Amino acid sequence: MSLMRRLTGRAPSRGESATVKRIALELEGLDEETAHFLASFAHVLARVAAADLEIDAEEGAAIERILSELEILEPSQVKLVAEIAREQAREEGGTENYLATREFRERSDRPQRLRLLRALLQVAEADGHVSEIESDEIIQIAAELDFSGDELRSLRSDLRGRA
Repeated sequence: MSLMRRLTGRAPSRGESATVKRIALELEGLDEETAHFLASFAHVLARVAAADLEIDAEEGAAIERILSELEILEPSQVKLVAEIAREQAREEGGTENYLATREFRERSDRPQRLRLLRALLQVAEADGHVSEIESDEIIQIAAELDFSGDELRSLRSDLRGRA
């Protein structure tokens, strides 16, 4: 048994997202699994918003609305989580984005991943225009979440049909 497991009761983290850890620490009162799930969900939302190097007010509001709709966080926690996720997505990017997305994939089931994909499309569309770079980022995230291109196209089509 490793020293980390003996000391903490859990295996050492392999490539956990620093952003997810930072947000999860702010979510007092939630169990660790839920806190990490929400933190990784929020970071991936911010990842799409920051893909074009600018998170505008509409995208920020969409992130907060989506987090509120999960009905887990208090309003003050929603604002804090969204702000940290936006800040980290702007500053970190790269490997941190991949790690947060991988952590979300490992902590979620397929319906939760599908919910995230829908939410990503809502964030990208929040300012009335989905840039090519935002679209490319969603395609990359979908692949990291084990969705095929056909599944993503179908989801986009379904969402357009409801609008």
